[in-house]
Amino acid sequence: MLDRSFKGKRVFVSGGAGVIGRRLVARLERAGAEVLVGDLKPRPPEFSRTVAYWQGDLNELPRRVLEDFAPEIYFHLAATFERSTESYEFWEENDRHNVRLSHYLLDLVKDMPQLRRVVFASSYLIYDPALYQYESPAERPRALSESDPVRPRNLCGMAKLQHEMELSFVSSFRPALEVVSARIFRVYGKDSRDVVSRWIRALLRGETLRVYRKEGMFDYIYADDVAEGLFRLAACGRSGVVNLGSGRARRVAELLEVLRSHFPEMQWIEEDSDIPFEASQADMGRFREWTGWIPERALEDTVPELVEYYRKQAEQLGRMEEPRPEPAVLVTSASKKVPLIRSLTEAAARSGRPLRIVAADSDDTCIARHFADEFWKMPRLEELTAGQLLEKCRELGVLAIVPTRDGELSFFARHRSELEAAGISVMVPDEEAVNRCTDKLLFYEYLASRGFPVIPTFRTADEVPADALVVKERYGAGARKMALNVSREQAKAHASALEHPIFQPFVTGDETSADLYVTRSGRCKGVVLRRREKVVDGESQITSTYRDERLERLCMDLARELKLYGHAVAQWIVDGEGRYHLVECNPRVGGASRLSWQAGLRSLDWFLAEALGKDADAIPFRRAESEMRMVRYPEDRFMGVQPESAAGRPASVSLNRRNVPDG
Repeated sequence: MLDRSFKGKRVFVSGGAGVIGRRLVARLERAGAEVLVGDLKPRPPEFSRTVAYWQGDLNELPRRVLEDFAPEIYFHLAATFERSTESYEFWEENDRHNVRLSHYLLDLVKDMPQLRRVVFASSYLIYDPALYQYESPAERPRALSESDPVRPRNLCGMAKLQHEMELSFVSSFRPALEVVSARIFRVYGKDSRDVVSRWIRALLRGETLRVYRKEGMFDYIYADDVAEGLFRLAACGRSGVVNLGSGRARRVAELLEVLRSHFPEMQWIEEDSDIPFEASQADMGRFREWTGWIPERALEDTVPELVEYYRKQAEQLGRMEEPRPEPAVLVTSASKKVPLIRSLTEAAARSGRPLRIVAADSDDTCIARHFADEFWKMPRLEELTAGQLLEKCRELGVLAIVPTRDGELSFFARHRSELEAAGISVMVPDEEAVNRCTDKLLFYEYLASRGFPVIPTFRTADEVPADALVVKERYGAGARKMALNVSREQAKAHASALEHPIFQPFVTGDETSADLYVTRSGRCKGVVLRRREKVVDGESQITSTYRDERLERLCMDLARELKLYGHAVAQWIVDGEGRYHLVECNPRVGGASRLSWQAGLRSLDWFLAEALGKDADAIPFRRAESEMRMVRYPEDRFMGVQPESAAGRPASVSLNRRNVPDG
């Protein structure tokens, strides 16, 4: 009877790829619902083809996606959180992925006439902690009821309470809309970061557990039961706030004893802590009244299932007894490329795998090191062999490399096959493609012979059929030591100071950058065009996106002809008559490429997906409907310093621990 209320219904689940969401989606599918999932993470492999999926930051979910789907039921699970103490960086994470996200998604659906039910995954963190936290161990747990006082104990709880109030506000104007806020207690389950899963994984690796406040009492509820509970709440026809837990608190010491029955040799260390003793459980009376059901599975029933699950997972991954570090993404010539580091950090959070960002540079005082998880003072390429690079990559646990400087592309292209044989993806095309792009004379000769409108390039000034010339270096960065709009004699004089000068006619018009991404299969995922409105030292300081389908198709043809891979930036000039003039193509990320990523060209997500052995096509190219402008500017950052480093100078303490949004 319960399943009938979902058959044929259109259901939107935010955060549906998370620990609870995957179980809920499976339950909805069994009930015959039509499901749309939105999540930062890649599409879970167990989802059937009938499940519609939108991957990305849901703060950027286009309104038309939900308007086209027209959901009748909305489950809001997407959230970010931190266990125990929230870090300073969580301030921004909570604002974007809890406060603003909840408000934005509700704003999208609140006026949709077909919407009938909303179920929000709230939290017991809303209740006043004075009710259930103590200075010394409690004899019995405090059963928290929906009528108890609320005073959120942290930022996450505050965000949950705010959205409960927003839902109440909206429902007051739509009496027919059923709204349920489920205050969920301590969830644990497969692929979660909860304490039960963390301890089981640690014990499988033979580690000693670190235990705090083992006298504390918590209401542990299995993720599968949470999903079933949310499913039943959506069908119960009631509105309001309701608890969702097991209704039975268990001491941490009891959890340890359950684990000991599966790991007889387990060891743990009790560590001092100044956190209060907790003793809480859900009063499940209202939930039972509404649904006629109560979760029945306890730790004794579910821990064996989790132990078996994580043991098989470890066997499939071939994991060693000692824990490995999280895989790393290496950014070379990191210098001051802070926007790239930040964008990679965001893409790593969406990848579904914990990833560290390692900045590498020959200058150990470079700015980027303060924004990455780790830093490697990398030798200059002429001092580095492929073997040394591989050894360092193994030491750092490098999974993927993002070269960022023209001068290093040939090195990484030359050793790409060796790196890939070691399981390391490099965002660079093969050596032949790199040579065609970095040698400007070869670039012209190759593409001109294939009909592309590339600017003519010559070895001598006398060959140029124009009075105004451009002279630049044949190899490397195009803006370096370049002379623009000079006479033939001035061009010759300027060329005397260059190593390998080449000459071109000076072409006037609007400067355009075209960001594009090519997958391993050779398919161009998409193109985003940018007008370069203010250029400093060859890089765009102010740039805006725009559409030109003919030029976009030409860029795709260019990518195929050059056999590019990864992110590339093609530079064009569009003259006053609308004709295109190709200047160059850089097979790497550009200084202003971040604007194109914001506009939907998710190059870093696609690259990380392929590096993790996934299909980049599972993450679609959805270009932003409205055009965007980016202004690049210097920014200050303040951080604490240690008294003195081993090198005798103050050492920075970076405040950049990342928080991965959960589901």
